[in-house]
Amino acid sequence: MTQTVAQRAARTTIREPAVWTRGLTKNYGEVQAVRGIDFEVAAGEVFGFLGPNGAGKTTTISMLCTLALPTSGEARVAGYDVVSARDDVRRNIGLVFQDPTLDGYLTAEENLRFHADLYGVPRAGLRERMREVLEMVGLWDRRESIVNTYSGGMRRRLEIGRGLLHSPRVLFLDEPTIGLDPQTRSSIWTYIQELKSREETTIFLTTHYMDEAEYCDRIAIMDQGRIVALDTPEALKASVGRDRVQIKTEDDEAAIAALKERLDIDAVIAEGEVTFSVAEGEQFVPRLFGELGVPITGVSVARPSLDDVFMSYTGTTIRDAEATTTDHQRVMRSMMTGRR
Repeated sequence: MTQTVAQRAARTTIREPAVWTRGLTKNYGEVQAVRGIDFEVAAGEVFGFLGPNGAGKTTTISMLCTLALPTSGEARVAGYDVVSARDDVRRNIGLVFQDPTLDGYLTAEENLRFHADLYGVPRAGLRERMREVLEMVGLWDRRESIVNTYSGGMRRRLEIGRGLLHSPRVLFLDEPTIGLDPQTRSSIWTYIQELKSREETTIFLTTHYMDEAEYCDRIAIMDQGRIVALDTPEALKASVGRDRVQIKTEDDEAAIAALKERLDIDAVIAEGEVTFSVAEGEQFVPRLFGELGVPITGVSVARPSLDDVFMSYTGTTIRDAEATTTDHQRVMRSMMTGRR
């Protein structure tokens, strides 16, 4: 465990971003997969790339993990340049691919031991470290089971545990819950949040699930190879507009008049209810009941969603954007296969 302790101690002295890019691009022939992106990820942050399939998220991760060379621009991960210090980058990252990479004919323990050999994890502390990560992802009791007997969610959890085995400073998760049912996706996120607090690891993930992006400290919305917005989920939603409040009253016309006179709020009847917009709707509701002067029989508050944010910045929904990328993805795959 000496190396692990040293690695963890070193993290507290690092001031620079865990991930840093400037003008990063990637072309495959005439196809521009990534078009000059700039961003930073702070140490210990959960940072998400949100966008449809084909937006350039996986290509960006491939460059940051040294699996693809940038066409132009710069990038550093854990303080190391992704082109000139590729081995140092690889020693300091963990990577969970979108597609499964476990050996289904080996046990969980055997998969982890093979990974430990690749990363030079000291054998003296390996057993303890294996137990630590397997318990974290809830698989210690199944450590001797063949991976082919695992469910999809269990395999994903094992892949995350494997990615953590060598105590990386940055863990990359490429669509970590794709293809899983909602309940399993929720449990995966429970493990991700736990490992953030226990491992002090920077987590960089890609997703096209809006609800998952809510778990991130910050989100970069990526569309057609560009970052079109970057901020916290709350700030991004706030940038779209105010909360929508709808109330049911005994006298809607009187309520509309009172809202204007007493609270300087313009309201209309929409969907059969008095409707208006305010900042921080949930905090406004107590004031509404106290000052309106008209009996309220029902109230609902709808906050701007990340779907609204994506639409605002890209002009389309994420589902529609994915529907238009099918042909683009075919071209990308053929380009990546023929040009490494």
